[in-house]
Amino acid sequence: MPVYKLPDLRYDYGALEPHISGKIMELHHDKHHAGYVKGANDTLEKLDAARDARDFSKLGSLEKALAFNLSGHVLHSLFWQNLSPKAGGRPEGELAEAIDHAFGSFDVFKKQLTEVASTIMGSGWAALVWEPLAGRLLTTQIYDHQSNLAQAGVPILVLDAWEHAFYLQYQNRKTEFFEAVWSVWNWEDVAERFASVRQLDVSLEGVAR
Repeated sequence: MPVYKLPDLRYDYGALEPHISGKIMELHHDKHHAGYVKGANDTLEKLDAARDARDFSKLGSLEKALAFNLSGHVLHSLFWQNLSPKAGGRPEGELAEAIDHAFGSFDVFKKQLTEVASTIMGSGWAALVWEPLAGRLLTTQIYDHQSNLAQAGVPILVLDAWEHAFYLQYQNRKTEFFEAVWSVWNWEDVAERFASVRQLDVSLEGVAR
């Protein structure tokens, strides 16, 4: 069966300095992200064993563990691609227009997403998502790795608000980290994701047969 694999970073650990230290990137990618990949694969093995044994007594906890670890893998994989050396600035084109339409202006969007990250209680993520049912951009808080996200919403930009993402460099000044990340957002990556998710066709109406 296929297994999940830790993706390579597209840049060196220290490429995002001084905004994000190389030591943080190394630990974050090689230890924390790798841990979620291993957790997802281990849980899938346990689910396979449970099915073979026809023993579903631990199914609830296994499903929860899979959701936690697999979502952690997905979000971190997206986060690494959302970042890039010598990036930052502002988006352009249709993404910029959509942000202006949804939030009023880029500056308002920046303030909102930063506040979304800063006000998470405990661990989690801030995200910019495309909500295809209404055809609009939204921000959302993702607690831990998988809760509080509208089911149709597709994240196109995510900001890690877990302490392991910033504490070694910024200690308890997490807002400084959230502000620093705006200097390394890879808007080309976000724009490509935006163009892709806009093709989604979601409807709650049944299909007549």
